[in-house]
Amino acid sequence: DETIIEDNVWIGSGCFIGKGVKIGSGTRIYSNVTIECAEIGKNVLIYSGVRIGQSGFGFAPSSEGHIKIPQVGKVIIEDNVEVGANTCIDRGSYGSTIIGEGTFIDNLVHIAHNVRIGKYCAIAGQVGIAGSVIIDDYCMFGGQVGIGGHIHIGKGSQAGGQAGITKDLLVGSKVSGTPAIPLT
Repeated sequence: DETIIEDNVWIGSGCFIGKGVKIGSGTRIYSNVTIECAEIGKNVLIYSGVRIGQSGFGFAPSSEGHIKIPQVGKVIIEDNVEVGANTCIDRGSYGSTIIGEGTFIDNLVHIAHNVRIGKYCAIAGQVGIAGSVIIDDYCMFGGQVGIGGHIHIGKGSQAGGQAGITKDLLVGSKVSGTPAIPLT
């Protein structure tokens, strides 16, 4: 219901496209992909096993245990994005999780609720991005980089493999290590 699939979209076997999803023209979705609560742009490549628009890890601690916070937002993936196999992109708890135009995401990446990734970023395999992170345009992350929640990564920043980013990075930062420290 209420799903829009534009012209020249290719959907592989075993996929699930949920209610209200929008998929732009020229997009290719490989096998066993689940897409819910999302708007997908034009000419997007989504490889096998990807999960888009699932509930994020939102909870509030209480004296009676954890209370689940409803995840009612969506995912917006802009044009010409590539999403690698078995990547998970959670929908926003409120508002949207956004992947900017021309961004390349490798296999096995996790992007949490309310993350905003700018245009033309490159994110290598096994990167984990915690909730409400803002990543500006043209950033690059090596394999297994971890980014803590509510951090702002400045335009053109780069992080070497396995960097642990625990605080904001200024425009053009180059960091490595855990915790991440400047390379220059």
